[in-house]
Amino acid sequence: MAITGVLVSVDQFLNIKLDNIKVVDEERYPHMLAVKNCFIRGSVVRYVQLPAQSVDTALLQDAARRERQQPAASGRR
Repeated sequence: MAITGVLVSVDQFLNIKLDNIKVVDEERYPHMLAVKNCFIRGSVVRYVQLPAQSVDTALLQDAARRERQQPAASGRR
């Protein structure tokens, strides 16, 4: 099932809360027409697609660069 909506929150387990949802294939899932918001358990999520204009790639690149520059954890050998 594919659902679109407004992302409200995501936690560390990839549990997702969406508002103003719409099911992509309404004919196959007519019972979902009345649902306006939902909680999706992270263990059932296969893909998350975000609009390209909504992603701050500079911020992601900076975070990846900082993570790469950090020294390795002292407990690993």
